[in-house]
Amino acid sequence: MLPVCCDVDASVEESDHQEMEAAALVAPVTAVQFIHDLFLLTGEGPVVTVYSLKPRPKASASLSVLQHYRIHGVTPRHQDAVTAQKKHGLSSTTQPNFCDLAVFGGKAVRLVRLHMGLQDGDHLHLEILGPLMELQDWALDVRWLSADKHSLLCVALAHNSALLLDVNMGTALVHCSCLEGCLLYSALLLVHESWADVVLVGGTVFNQLVLWKPGGGDGGGDSYSKCKAPVERRLLGHSGVIFDISYLQERGWLASASDDRSVRVWGVGVLGGPGGKCGDLNPSCLRVLYGHQARVFSVCLSPGKVFSAGEDGACLVWDWAGGGKVARTLKGHRAGGVRSLAVSEGTEDERWVATGGADGGVRLWRLKEAEEKTEEAVTEKLTDLKLPHSMPKVVCVAGEEEENESWSQSKIVVCTDQGTIYQYSNGTWEDLWQGTPDFHSYCAMETVCVNVKDSTAKVSLCAVGNLSGSIQVFPISHPHAGILLSGGSGKIHSLIWKEGGAGMCLLASGVEGLVYRWCIEVKLKEDQSLALNANPLLPFLLPPCAKRWLLAAVCLRSRSQGALWVCGDRRGSLLLYQEGGKVVPKKGDDAQADEGEENKSDGVGKSSIMEQRENSEVHKLQLQPLSCLFGVHGKQGVTSVCEYGGLLYSTGRDGCVRVFRVLQTPPAKPEENSKNNAEKTAENNKQLQLEVLRVQRACKGMEWLERVLILQPDIPEEEAAREECGIHSKMKGEDAQAGNEAREARFVIAGFHAVHFVVWDPVRQERLFVVPCGGGHRSWVLWPSHKRVWPGYGALVFIKHGAVLASHPPGEEASLAGRTGRTGGWGLREGIHGRGVGCVCRLGMIEGTGCDIQTTASMTETKRKEVEQEHWEVLVTGGEDTSLTVLAVHPNSGNIKVLSVITDHISSVRTVTAIKHAGGESVHQSQSLSALLFSAGGRAQMQCYRLLIGWDQQRLIPSCQVIQVASHRLDEQWERRRNRHKTVKMDPETRYMSIVVVDERTDCVLLALACSDGAVRLFSVSEVKRRIDLLWETFHHQRCVLSVATCSLEDRRGNRYKLLFSSATDGKIAVWDLTDASSSNDTSSKAPTPPIPCLNIPAHQSGINSLAVCAEELGQEEVGCLVTVASGGDDGQLTVSTIRVQYPEDGQTGGSRGFSEISQTQFQPLNQLQLHLHGHSHIPLAHAAPITAVKLLTPGLVVSTSSDQRVCLWRVCSTGISHRETLCSHVADAAGLSVWEGQMMDREEGDENTIFESEEISVCGEVIEAGLQTEEKSTEAGGRFCKETEDEAEAGEPVEAVRMTGDPDCESSDERGGETGNQTHTDSVVKRESEVTDCCESRKKRGKTGWVLVCGQGLQLLRVTDTRTEGRIKREKNRKMNHTVKVTLQDKSK
Repeated sequence: MLPVCCDVDASVEESDHQEMEAAALVAPVTAVQFIHDLFLLTGEGPVVTVYSLKPRPKASASLSVLQHYRIHGVTPRHQDAVTAQKKHGLSSTTQPNFCDLAVFGGKAVRLVRLHMGLQDGDHLHLEILGPLMELQDWALDVRWLSADKHSLLCVALAHNSALLLDVNMGTALVHCSCLEGCLLYSALLLVHESWADVVLVGGTVFNQLVLWKPGGGDGGGDSYSKCKAPVERRLLGHSGVIFDISYLQERGWLASASDDRSVRVWGVGVLGGPGGKCGDLNPSCLRVLYGHQARVFSVCLSPGKVFSAGEDGACLVWDWAGGGKVARTLKGHRAGGVRSLAVSEGTEDERWVATGGADGGVRLWRLKEAEEKTEEAVTEKLTDLKLPHSMPKVVCVAGEEEENESWSQSKIVVCTDQGTIYQYSNGTWEDLWQGTPDFHSYCAMETVCVNVKDSTAKVSLCAVGNLSGSIQVFPISHPHAGILLSGGSGKIHSLIWKEGGAGMCLLASGVEGLVYRWCIEVKLKEDQSLALNANPLLPFLLPPCAKRWLLAAVCLRSRSQGALWVCGDRRGSLLLYQEGGKVVPKKGDDAQADEGEENKSDGVGKSSIMEQRENSEVHKLQLQPLSCLFGVHGKQGVTSVCEYGGLLYSTGRDGCVRVFRVLQTPPAKPEENSKNNAEKTAENNKQLQLEVLRVQRACKGMEWLERVLILQPDIPEEEAAREECGIHSKMKGEDAQAGNEAREARFVIAGFHAVHFVVWDPVRQERLFVVPCGGGHRSWVLWPSHKRVWPGYGALVFIKHGAVLASHPPGEEASLAGRTGRTGGWGLREGIHGRGVGCVCRLGMIEGTGCDIQTTASMTETKRKEVEQEHWEVLVTGGEDTSLTVLAVHPNSGNIKVLSVITDHISSVRTVTAIKHAGGESVHQSQSLSALLFSAGGRAQMQCYRLLIGWDQQRLIPSCQVIQVASHRLDEQWERRRNRHKTVKMDPETRYMSIVVVDERTDCVLLALACSDGAVRLFSVSEVKRRIDLLWETFHHQRCVLSVATCSLEDRRGNRYKLLFSSATDGKIAVWDLTDASSSNDTSSKAPTPPIPCLNIPAHQSGINSLAVCAEELGQEEVGCLVTVASGGDDGQLTVSTIRVQYPEDGQTGGSRGFSEISQTQFQPLNQLQLHLHGHSHIPLAHAAPITAVKLLTPGLVVSTSSDQRVCLWRVCSTGISHRETLCSHVADAAGLSVWEGQMMDREEGDENTIFESEEISVCGEVIEAGLQTEEKSTEAGGRFCKETEDEAEAGEPVEAVRMTGDPDCESSDERGGETGNQTHTDSVVKRESEVTDCCESRKKRGKTGWVLVCGQGLQLLRVTDTRTEGRIKREKNRKMNHTVKVTLQDKSK
């Protein structure tokens, strides 16, 4: 046995008396593991989280384990205690049970104990057992020896070697390597009782699987160099590297997942066990499974099934008995794919499947054996219902009388070209009704289920219209009890059934734009027969157009406004009607009546006019629309309109879903050119109009949209909180609806994509349901059709080639898209962005109350404080997946909620900014927030949104309503050209790199954007006009402009000035005076010519990625102000430049020294701002990689981040730049940084009621992480920093050096011509903050608490605590968690 040397790292010296602790984390989930079917363990970053699965899945405990390493696997040791709990229940014993876990990832292994089984079944606790053991190689797999008494671990290492580790002693007993010393991408250890029984299966970099025995090497382990084991078996066949390996002992199968998008199943025989068997001598490949569209990352074997998950975001369930076909596809993650997969042992009836995604989400499915039968793709499974004789024209589905009506009990109704109505039930067709010759060749048909008056029974009604205006309405169960209605003398274009004010209404769209309406009642006679009664209502009059008929309608019920109807016509217009609204006589449809008549509606549709006139006279009057959005869905028409949660959703054949609402506005004053006899309106009656909030497009090529399907909200944790607070029964009625009016529902889009009927998820960008129907020009119906919330499954019935086809046989239960649960399974944790995040913006803080005083009386004091006051931080992130995500982060509990996802961008989102406002007119302004959001990115696209953040009293979390204000693209005019394919598009790849708000006016907002084509552009955004206009553009830089920043100045007279800073890839910073542009009232496209820069600063050797600017007023004795500009570039250098600004009036009175020469330059007239480079300091090697973001937290504190996964804090003072602290983060390729100040409640013992100011930092990159860990070793950040004053401007003119105010040490040595302008400071090492205390005035006060937020492919929140106010117990706990043991092997001969 080789001796082992263990180096124990002592606790590092506390930097600035501050430490970091994790509060929340959402990162790529790289490990999932079941403990039977009771618990689920996940690993994201260094954090282990345990979820209890019964009685319902929920998060129970979490703990940071691996410090700087990312968890790749969790291996339980003994599961006997868990098995006993599963059999006898959690409360079967009063003694706590536990399960030891080996957590590994990177080069680290650590032991964790999961305590469970107390009398309170929800009580789970994670405990760290020992120090972090650091290895010399990456750990790919870790297994416990089954019969050892000394806690021995077998570790498979990345360079095809294995290690036997004694975790109690922290020593390595044996280290053995394979003779084939190659790099492994994956490894699987098969262990038994001793080291000699261990078999290792490795997936090499050469696309091979090698099997060898670590305990069977030559030399007996006497020497490290001689402990080599030969390869026993070799499996060939993959054309890519192997990412995962799984073994099923029952069958002797070995499965491998590869980079070549395939899963291979090998018949290897018995592996491992007593003696370490290596299986068959000639193992064969049993089956190759191709089905993934990208790399396959994970594979898992179970009896009769193969589970695989990959980069395409899908988890495929393969049925072995069915020929290796895909039995089921499980999807639920956003872009980035599935990083981890686990399948529980389960029972013969059901099992759990868990997936962890690159988006930071964790999803859970429960699969039943009955549903795992081979389910062929929907594209290959269509059932012909075999309609006899006639040609079908229209198809509908009836029989949805009950809420839980199954697909097998539904009835299909078909109308043929002979005017015959057939019904399909129990596999046979039945003739229901035969129409007259008027119903031949053409008919419009619709069915609905209504309640029988004065009875609990329900009946299905069918309405059929023809070319002559006749409409036959009859019950399907009693066809002879029908009535005949008249809808004019022409063609009935469409029939619509909708629930009205007090009953079911039938709308028939006839000729000349008239929509006839009846209220249909079904009564039960004494002889138990049915009787229909039709009460006519005032018809609607559609606006004049070529295609003048109705296609969609929905009725809204309002106490204040009565019944409102929102309709959509064939011209693509959205119309608003009101019962008892504006009425005109039928004659002269195109003329406006001089007087309107007021009718007080009783909610049923009957007015005083209807009570006095005969039915034949009712249709002589028409209701005109109160509001009209003409052609909003294009010329192809509106296909559907629905209402949910107080908002309206419409679809059209323009490929768009529009979310809109009915807005009440004060009555407008009559115009001067209005008619003398103006229309009279009711007193205190506000005008109603339709307002489009936002537009949601479907996928590319999906233009024909048919419906919006509302999804069931997946909020198990909020439901638990609501039950705990006891408000589940209180939040009913109109109060609950009023609190959620502005919350947009989660929906999917149903429509036609080429020849397929598709249900498209716009958030996850994937198809949920596909049927090859042939296209959109046909009659179809999707079951279930009358439910407000789509359950996630369904069946399509349609007509194709004269046949009635169904996507699923009517005699069987539909099981599409997850029949047992929800569409994407249970969301244990919400995903953020699947790809890299390039920008982040904080909107503000919102507070909400969870429960009332009565419900919190029985809670503890700490729990009551958490419930009574909810503090959430609202953020907006933009990523490479072309989406914007609105997030709410709860700092106390670590919960992260996705409030809204915006997918309007057609390319990656590069930059985002916002203008924050208070909560408006709300009494509790802390419970509401309003912000104007601006986002920009690829394809020169810019979007503007109004975000309304409120508090959801039902779900107890913030809610967000997105209102789309305007959008703009530079190439919009080019795309409108008819012959654009014949011309060359100028610079089609222009990208917006950075955006900043220049000025905020009452009528518009001025924005400056940095563009990749070398331009700096100024835009005007008007929220009232909903327009974005380009004011001017300048190509001064002649290179890609990377960043822009602004600074607002104000002199002693109250005059305001605006400075714009822009940086490009040439390493220079240009300063622009935008005072005239911001003060001008001309915001049209004919604005003045762009200005020229008044100062150029050569700051870097290469591109400048980020700028941060702040201004500081001088004292009373000095004039002007100082502007600090911090910049970070591709050269890894951090530069801080100080610009002295002299106001115009200061130049007339003289001013400070050194300004006489500057005032005479041609760029700076006397009546403008005078700018002078006052000081220049830089640190050449601030980061080991290009600096991607720099921010000024305070005038003296700079925060920088880089792709070297470091976040550095720098103190800027008169002596230069000093390093304060370096934080190590898990963010790969950090791309953005956001800082702010706020308040946070400190919950330390004895200080529970103390409120401290907090500093929060947000970094975005490949991983969104809200907590950074303090580096254990002090960083010198390049070792040196330079302080200098630039002696030349852009044109090379000399500038007199000026010393910084009040500090003679900052004087530059370049006071004589010919000497160098750069001088290295006396101290070669960057000084810590404690060394420059005297020169830095803004020092942190004792007890200050901060928060650090990092964002990318996830989200993590860390708390910055002051160790001087921290308790001794907590410090000891942190030292224990940071205790590290480095395991190294030494040769005996040395």
